[in-house]
Amino acid sequence: MRGGGLIATSALLLAACSPSQEQGAGNSAANEAASRFVDRMAGTPPPSSPAKPFEETDKGEFLEFSYAYPAQAAAIPALVQKFEKDMKSSRTGALAMAKEDSASAKRAGYPFRPHSLETKWEVAADTPRFLSLQSQTYVYTGGAHGMTGYDVVLWDKARKRETSVKALMTTPAAFAAAIGERFCAELDKQRAEKRGEPVVRGDDDFTKCIDPMEQLLVPTSKNGKLIDTMTVVIGPYSAGPYAEGSYEVALPVDAAMREAVKTEYQDAFVKP
Repeated sequence: MRGGGLIATSALLLAACSPSQEQGAGNSAANEAASRFVDRMAGTPPPSSPAKPFEETDKGEFLEFSYAYPAQAAAIPALVQKFEKDMKSSRTGALAMAKEDSASAKRAGYPFRPHSLETKWEVAADTPRFLSLQSQTYVYTGGAHGMTGYDVVLWDKARKRETSVKALMTTPAAFAAAIGERFCAELDKQRAEKRGEPVVRGDDDFTKCIDPMEQLLVPTSKNGKLIDTMTVVIGPYSAGPYAEGSYEVALPVDAAMREAVKTEYQDAFVKP
């Protein structure tokens, strides 16, 4: 009876709002209102507005702060909650440190240099299975120069939860063996380009091949269909002096890498 009443009500509303030659424009609006009424009665949720990129900036006396993430992340409530928590805690800590530094500078009689904390998340891969986000955070606390750090968030769309890159691997050791030689060769190639001379392997971190598994691993995709590359992001001082900046070693997915991925995730990676 409830369903019949809804149909009858819908018919009456639509009939009452049928356009005529004299009332076309007005009845068009009435039809839209009637449709919205019917949808509410039927329990149909209204169409949601598309998510928008988020950015918040604040330049204060002690701290210049900014935090941003893309629309793809803004569309996932769990990630919004995660980033809001991170934004709040990082700003609170950075502001407290800046105020303490300012007070110390005043007591010592030297100028205070305002601090900076800037975090920006960007899409590294947005495929049917995964949303991979990489962040770059710049921190300045009044010294000779600032520092840049990186992070990654991997969202499993199929399971609707956050996961980790290492959770995709059969074992970290197997994955390391699969990418090791290619990683070392590409890292040395990039080092040589920055230094203007071939790299002679030594015992220090600036010449030896560092462990890629201790760096940031970011799944990336060029076409948005499948994960086609694993990018190893290396911050300043880890593979070379500060002047060389960061390194990004992009390793296209090959058979060995794909085999080091758990079976249930392999279909999300390209097949060489």
